[in-house]
Amino acid sequence: MTHSRALSRPRAARPPARSSWRDLPALLLALPYLVIAGFTLLAAFTPTAELNRGELGGFTLENFRTAWASADFPRLYWNTLLFTFGLLLAQVVTVTMAGFALAHLKTRGRNAWFYLILVQLFLPPSTLILPNFLIIQRLGLADTLTALVLPYVASATGAFLLRQGFLQIPRELIEAARVDGATSGQILWRILLPMVRPQLAAFALVSLVYHWNEFLWPLVVLQSTDKRVLSLGFASFARSAESGMEWGLIAAGAVLVALPMVAAFAFFQRNFVEAFARSGLKG
Repeated sequence: MTHSRALSRPRAARPPARSSWRDLPALLLALPYLVIAGFTLLAAFTPTAELNRGELGGFTLENFRTAWASADFPRLYWNTLLFTFGLLLAQVVTVTMAGFALAHLKTRGRNAWFYLILVQLFLPPSTLILPNFLIIQRLGLADTLTALVLPYVASATGAFLLRQGFLQIPRELIEAARVDGATSGQILWRILLPMVRPQLAAFALVSLVYHWNEFLWPLVVLQSTDKRVLSLGFASFARSAESGMEWGLIAAGAVLVALPMVAAFAFFQRNFVEAFARSGLKG
């Protein structure tokens, strides 16, 4: 009787202090980034004269007005949106088809192709700049937004992530669809794709943030000022403001560049965290 009562007793909840200690390393790693972000935000709203004296805490919107007037932010935003979201749309198609083929299509050398794709993950992007640029020149696409998109249409990271997501789906579901007469394309787009939404959401977040901040490849490809993206426009703006020690102006420009991604993450934070938590890598 005593033993059964002991088994039926509910376990005591874990002390909050233990959970806090487990989160401490993550908080310590995040602290430098929080300090930099906080200082940038304060500097953006601080008058330049006070900031040059080493003072923080004043409030003004003049830095934002000057920054907005100093650079063509509407065009920079538009070019960046075309680049990032147009690329993401193409990537969703390519990585979905690649992930499905690597997971479920019975073809000779499927695993060899998968390992070959993984090799790309170990290549620094900078090593591919020269061959990519030579190909873009031969195609006559230099100084175009299309040239920004082409090298990233096929993503090894996305193919790997979607492959792992498709492998988590029971094969019995696919076989049942084949028995009912569904083709491979119908199985992919109508049955399997809705089941890998967490993986797609996780990949979409990584792709948008990475390409929103892309600098080196646009610097190599683009020469026209009217085709610049935010990263190039902000770099040119920051150089001119730095010569006059307009640190508040630079901070305001940085906030304008980062604001869309920060707002998107804040709005969809729960969805993003759930996407990464559910995109477990199995298989």
